[in-house]
Amino acid sequence: MIVEICANSFESAKAAQDGGADRIELCTDLSVGGLTPARELIDKVVSELDIPTHVLIRPRSGNFIYSQDELEVMFGDIAYCIEMGCAGIVSGVLTSENDIDIQSTRRLIAASVGVEFTFHRGFDLCWKPRHQLTTLIELGVVRLLSSGQQANAIDGIELLKELKTVSVGKLEIMPGSGINPKNALAFKAAGFESIHASAIKKPKEIATQSFFETGYEGISDIQTISELVKILS
Repeated sequence: MIVEICANSFESAKAAQDGGADRIELCTDLSVGGLTPARELIDKVVSELDIPTHVLIRPRSGNFIYSQDELEVMFGDIAYCIEMGCAGIVSGVLTSENDIDIQSTRRLIAASVGVEFTFHRGFDLCWKPRHQLTTLIELGVVRLLSSGQQANAIDGIELLKELKTVSVGKLEIMPGSGINPKNALAFKAAGFESIHASAIKKPKEIATQSFFETGYEGISDIQTISELVKILS
């Protein structure tokens, strides 16, 4: 089973590699759900580490409705990531009704030609998720990162399993949010091919506030990563 680590810094990316993870999603600002990392960080991770790197392309916090100017920034960031040798892009756009913005997402996918395109957890804000999944399949998205529209993926596992059944052979469903060594085996038992985790040890008093605001940064923990890899191997 593939273990993807959401790495918010070079230290987290290195912990992912040293802990045996299969790939990373590189981003910054996890406290707002993750944003596009600085190009200097992308350079350092890609040039100094060997782990396959997928980069989150999200220009700001808040909603996933983007202006033309914001989209142009996203296209430029995608081009830079591909030039640097990144293995994938993680992104997506919604409409004001929280549906998949088909036209804008299609343009992002076209800009990502040659690398894998994962639609991010903006999906978890969509109405009618089963219908929206069909849209992503038709667009040719490789992978969907989702918590099953719950704050934690373990609470959304029934919807995730349903989405997996519908999309088998067409698009991969990758559960993410709140996955840890205590619940990871539930996703393996359900037949998922990969999981997405930050592997950050949070203080007990820090609780998830919402889907996209954790209020805590931290660094991915190599021991937690190693434990996840061992459990899921």
